[in-house]
Amino acid sequence: MLAIINSCSLLGADAYMVRVEVDVSKGMPAFDIVGLPDAAVRESRERVRTAIRNSGLEFPFERITVNLAPADVKKEGANFDLAIAVGVLVATGQLTAPEQEARLAKTAFLGELSLDGSLRRVNGVLPMSRILPENGVANLVLPQPNAAEGALLGQTEVWGLQSLRQFVDWWQGREPLQPTVVDVEALFRQATLKQAGLDMADVKGQQLVKRAMEIAAAGRHNLLMVGAPGSGKTMLARRLPTILPDLTLPESLEITRIYSICGLLPEGSPLIVERPFRAPHHTASAQSVIGGGRLPRPGEVSLAHNGVLFLDELPEFGRAVRESLRQPLEDKIVTVSRVQGRMDYDASFQLVAAMNPCPCGFLGDSTKPCTCTPHQVGRYLGRVSGPLLDRIDLQVNVQRVEFADLNDKNRPESSAEIKARVMAARQIQLRRFAAEKIFANADMNRAQLEKFCVMQPDAEALLAQAFAQLNLSARAHDRLLKVARTIADLAGAELIEAAHIAEAVQYRGLEKFSEYK
Repeated sequence: MLAIINSCSLLGADAYMVRVEVDVSKGMPAFDIVGLPDAAVRESRERVRTAIRNSGLEFPFERITVNLAPADVKKEGANFDLAIAVGVLVATGQLTAPEQEARLAKTAFLGELSLDGSLRRVNGVLPMSRILPENGVANLVLPQPNAAEGALLGQTEVWGLQSLRQFVDWWQGREPLQPTVVDVEALFRQATLKQAGLDMADVKGQQLVKRAMEIAAAGRHNLLMVGAPGSGKTMLARRLPTILPDLTLPESLEITRIYSICGLLPEGSPLIVERPFRAPHHTASAQSVIGGGRLPRPGEVSLAHNGVLFLDELPEFGRAVRESLRQPLEDKIVTVSRVQGRMDYDASFQLVAAMNPCPCGFLGDSTKPCTCTPHQVGRYLGRVSGPLLDRIDLQVNVQRVEFADLNDKNRPESSAEIKARVMAARQIQLRRFAAEKIFANADMNRAQLEKFCVMQPDAEALLAQAFAQLNLSARAHDRLLKVARTIADLAGAELIEAAHIAEAVQYRGLEKFSEYK
C-alpha cells in the first residue's frame, strides 16, 4: 500500500515542500530511502523502526520504500522522521481510515524521533511554516518545543506533540488537543534587553564618540573607532544596542528566520525580539563570518541582520574576511555559490569596528609616545583598504579619558535619553521613506539622495570644498551626505545646513593618519 505524506525541507535560507512517498509491499524485508538523502536522512530508518516498536505499534516485516520528492534536490537533517513514521503507519493501515485521507492531504509533518518514540525539536520551522498555505496545507504537526515558532505567523493550525504515541492517540480521537496560539505582542512586552545592565551612563567623557554613536544609531550608519588601548572603544561598542531603535515585527521575523535555520533560537523563545549584537573573534575564518561551507550556512553577517556586527581589532582579521565584507555592506545580501547551487542570505547589518592607530597602539596619544616606525604604521593602517573605508560612514578618533572626566560626579546621559532622540529621528525617516521600501538614511540610493538630501547653498559649497580637500571618492561623498541628512534629522531640520555638513566631515577621523598610508 502507498501513503503520501507532506513535509518540508530547507535549501539555503528558503523552504520547499517535500512529498514523502511510503510504499509497503510483499517481498524480502528491506527499508530503503531514495531521493538524494544525506547521512542523517538515511539513518532515520533505524530511528523510525525502533520508535514505532517502542511506541507499542507494529513495524511491518515487509519491503518498505520511501521516496523524498523532488528527487533531484539534496535532503538534509532529521526532520523527516515523523513524516516517514506516519507514512509507514498509514501504509500498513494502523493509523487512518479512508475518510481521513483529505485531512492527511492538508497536514504537514516535521520532527525528529528518539528511539523511545518521543519527538525532538528541529531547525528552520519558521521558514517552512511560511510556505504551507500557498501549498494547500492547513495543519502542521511538529514537536512541542517547536510549536510556538510554527504558530508565529498564524497562517496554519499548529499541533505540538510530545511523542509518536501521543500523535496516534490524537489522530484517532482518543486524546483531545488544542492548537498552539502565540501572542506575539506579549513576547515583545516581556522582552528584556540582552545587554541588561549596560548603559551609556557608565561611560565617562567621550562626548564626541557618544555623539557619533547616536548618529550611527539614528541613521543606521557604519562606524569605525580608532584609539589607543584602554580608551574605551569596546566598552562603547557594546553599549550601542542600548540606543538602537526597537525592533519591528517584520524585522524580528526576518532575524528569527535566520536563527531558526542555524538552530540558534534560545530555549523557550520562539521569536527574536532584540537586535542582534555579533562580535566574532579576529581569528574567525571568512566562511564563518560571511557564510558558506561544504553545506552552506549563514555566517556572522547574516546572524547580525537588522543588528550590529562588531569587529574588534579590525586589522587583525584576515584579509579575506575584511575584503569580503565589501559586497554585503553595499548590497545587504550575501550570495554563496557552490556546486550544489546558489544560496542568498540576508545581511543588512550595521558594521561597528575598532582598531588601534598603529601596532603599539599609541600613535597620537597625549601621554605615551609611539614606538613604531612610519613604515610599520603604514603597513598596519594599510590592512584596512580604501574600498572598505569608503563603506564606513563614521570614522572617529577615541581619545584617552582624562582624570577629570573619570572623577566627575555628574552622571552622564543614560541610554534611555539618547534612545529617545534616536527614535524621534528614525520616525522622521520612516515617514520620509514610507513609499521607498527603505527604513533609514544609510539605505538611500543615488536617486533618493537627490530627492531627500536638499542642501542650503552654503552647505553645498562646504561639501564641495571637503570633497576636494579630503580627496573623497563618489561613494564616500554619498555616505558623507547621508550622515549629514541624519544629523539634520536629529536637529529636526528640513534642509541640510552648513553646520550639518561640517559635523559630518568631522567624522572622517582616519584623515589624521593619511600621511602614513
